[in-house]
Amino acid sequence: MCNSARFAHTLDGLKETVVIWSAELRRAVRSGRTVVLLGLYSMFSALVLLVVGWLAGEVRSAVAKQLEGAGADASASVQLNEEMRKGVLGFLTSNDSAMIEALAQVPLEVLIVFKITLFFLPAYIALMGFDQISGEVGPRSMRYLTVRARRSSVLLGKFLTQATLLLGLVLIIDLAIFIYARVANPDFSFAAMALNLLKFWLAAIVFSLAYVALTTLCSSLFRSPAVSLVFNFILLFVFWLMDTIGRASGDTGNLRFLRYLSPSYYASDLLHPGLAQFGASGAAYAVFAFVFLMAAYGILRARDL
Repeated sequence: MCNSARFAHTLDGLKETVVIWSAELRRAVRSGRTVVLLGLYSMFSALVLLVVGWLAGEVRSAVAKQLEGAGADASASVQLNEEMRKGVLGFLTSNDSAMIEALAQVPLEVLIVFKITLFFLPAYIALMGFDQISGEVGPRSMRYLTVRARRSSVLLGKFLTQATLLLGLVLIIDLAIFIYARVANPDFSFAAMALNLLKFWLAAIVFSLAYVALTTLCSSLFRSPAVSLVFNFILLFVFWLMDTIGRASGDTGNLRFLRYLSPSYYASDLLHPGLAQFGASGAAYAVFAFVFLMAAYGILRARDL
């Protein structure tokens, strides 16, 4: 009897979460903020892609002119460009041979843009959802919602709304980047494009979940959306600093443990072909997301609405 009541309680909570999720998602899709955020993300990605593509073209042109002046044939130019590509790819993958082999068919422009956008993605997530909870708590409209639904359902529904919206926006941008790469690089086959698009999109989503949960936590801490946003940026800077200091300490420094406390540290293996490496990174981001969401729920549960 007790188990039946507990199951019914859980089922009711899931139904509430789905209703809130769908209602919030419809409202978010119709809002002007979604269009602005998509435009912001698109312009930033396009700017980075164009700059990286221009620099790559200039380097290739300079190399070709230098070899031509030295009397080298076309095969020498191709070989030198391939060596330069391997060098850049090794730098971006920390000389991991398995990753270098797995990403051999991906144009460097795509990989560099992915690395840069991944660095700025947490800030984009903070701008997207800084008021998801505080925007309801501040004007006290949250109390009308919690009368009809559990606080846990409200929290999870809003978290899933932001995660779903981000999933769609990232897919749109990644698709545009890979189409550009396909057009600009004829040797980049359609099969390789589709496979790597799925891989890069999945990596971005796994990376983003912890930061979406962090934004939910920051939004639950304060009644003012502006304060939530500022505090979110402060935490992002703290995590970045922890990762930087931990990496700089090497494998023997006293502060090397700090890197393990920062979500960004685990991003390096998200494109790894090995299931163990990718699974470890994915598990780390899942743990961060769970901790942030549990903290947000504890705060929201104790708050006087």
